[in-house]
Amino acid sequence: MNKTKISVGEAIVRFLDNQYVIFDEKTIKFVEGVFTLFGHGCVLGVGEALAECNHSLKIYQGKNEQGMAHAAISYAKQNNRRKILPCLSSIGPGSANMLTAAATATVNNIPLLLLLGDTYASRHPDPVLQQVEQPHDLSITTNDAFRPLVKFFDRIYRPEMLESALLNAMRLLTDPANTGAVALALPQDVQGEVYEFSPDLFKPRYHHILRQECTNIEIKEAVKLIFNAKYPLMIIGGGARYSEAGDIISKIASKHKIPFAETQAGKSTIPSSHEYYLGGIGVTGNSMANSIAQKADLIIGFGTRFSDFTTSSKTLFSNAKILAINASLFHASKLDSTRVICDCKRFCESLAPLISDYMTEYTDEINKAQEAWQNEYERLSSVVFNKVNFKPEVHSMTPSVINDFEKITSTTICQTSAVALIRKKITPDAIIVGASGSLPGCLQRMWTTNSLYSYNMEYGYSCMGYEIAGALGSKIAEPTKEVYAMAGDGSYLMLHSEIVTSIQENIKIIVLLFDNGGFGCINNLQMGKGISSLATEFRKFAQASSDFVPIDYAQSARAYGCEAYTVRTLDELSDALEKAHQNTITTLIDIKVFPKTMTDGYTGGFWETGLTHAPHNSLQAKVLKSQLQILKDHARKGCNNCN
Repeated sequence: MNKTKISVGEAIVRFLDNQYVIFDEKTIKFVEGVFTLFGHGCVLGVGEALAECNHSLKIYQGKNEQGMAHAAISYAKQNNRRKILPCLSSIGPGSANMLTAAATATVNNIPLLLLLGDTYASRHPDPVLQQVEQPHDLSITTNDAFRPLVKFFDRIYRPEMLESALLNAMRLLTDPANTGAVALALPQDVQGEVYEFSPDLFKPRYHHILRQECTNIEIKEAVKLIFNAKYPLMIIGGGARYSEAGDIISKIASKHKIPFAETQAGKSTIPSSHEYYLGGIGVTGNSMANSIAQKADLIIGFGTRFSDFTTSSKTLFSNAKILAINASLFHASKLDSTRVICDCKRFCESLAPLISDYMTEYTDEINKAQEAWQNEYERLSSVVFNKVNFKPEVHSMTPSVINDFEKITSTTICQTSAVALIRKKITPDAIIVGASGSLPGCLQRMWTTNSLYSYNMEYGYSCMGYEIAGALGSKIAEPTKEVYAMAGDGSYLMLHSEIVTSIQENIKIIVLLFDNGGFGCINNLQMGKGISSLATEFRKFAQASSDFVPIDYAQSARAYGCEAYTVRTLDELSDALEKAHQNTITTLIDIKVFPKTMTDGYTGGFWETGLTHAPHNSLQAKVLKSQLQILKDHARKGCNNCN
């Protein structure tokens, strides 16, 4: 057999350019581009191959390694995990910047391929620039920090190792149950080595993303549980989205009158207009979902990993039986559930004919819950700031905060009414991207999604800084749709550099920046537990009554080349949204919103936080007593998780 004599760097590029996935008999090119931020650990080798060799890969220049990796995560999610954008970085701080993104991808089960420059395998230039030296182990480099954060790690010391490393990387990246971040450490000298590779390595390779089938035993157990349930509730998680099971779950819900709620990852899998739709569940959920969850005697989880914060799974439905449908054995085994290790769509196809005679015993509970929430939604939508008898949604705001913030902003906008207006104004199929702070709660409760896969919320890791980079990734995935980044001012300051990439590549995104003068979500948690405000507002640390820092975010965005607007009334916001839609370049809207005007208080479940058992003031003591009483109540009811 004739060998192909090329460098390791070129071999990696040629391999990636010939990877395809097959899902439901549809063939999709798995790798269409690469994100990179060059440094001395990658500009030669793989970087040289990208620059000089024949390939069809689109190259995107990142501005921050974490940002470009977040963009790649969002791109993969928007493609329902059928496409990836590998991220190439230099050694040392370049690769270390992607540690946060690696964890984000792994927690959310999103495929992310990281190609990491590494120290010399020969050790001849040892220590190379940016090398971390450990006297007790000379084989350790910065990249070893990725080991606990990824699903697969390998270091390519010799060209002969490349084939097995690349094939194992593809194995994990195309595995619905176990996908996440994959890290390949590439020593700088090895990247440039020439080797005679088998030409088979570079032939088009087709990876079948298989739908896991359920066993007869599993389906029988599931049918038995459903027929014994009077008040089942379905929870739609990310696995239902990636399985594209929304349509068949929707039909099951309608036929058998089974209500459903959704997680952050599952939102937009089924239209919000469905008659049995209850919206978001858990700590960030709304009253209609959480009230029905407390009544439910069976929870049917479709592709959810039952994160306790996002579903309140340890307390909200602690007296219900759990049926977990998941491609992952690990996630399906939580909460002492009856587990079905299966693709969500395949499960529904097997289940539907077996429960044709089943009907729930709900009467008017669902309609009442929906009506009550609609009334609450209308109230939230109409809230505006006025100086007379203003009552914030979060009750820990003090009069001095109102005066201090109003003095520097002159705004009348409240966060809940801004969210409602944005939903009303932007196109139904627009994609929104978010991640952290108070916005995920407002959006999980208030945002309606009648367009499939129009909600891209990273909340498994709640990673600040994902929002703008994620919007860029979603826009690359869906260039014909409007994409909005929903970010707080804290997240914006943490990571917004990919705005420049969007300008550079003429990839328009719209950034909706909610400026409430600091880290408002954590300030709520802090003050809600009886702690005085400390280092969570943007004002002088030692003087709680000092002025907020008046930041002109629109001005900074204009300096990058964006269109930008600052708004202080809902009318101004409405006008800015119309202009943003008409603009042809990236646009930022700096929305000055009052602190403490986000949604609050619809849990019905219990979020355990690390409150001290030795409270320092009377309010802390009251909060602690309330939390302990919740735990005692659940234990009295027989909740296994609280005993």
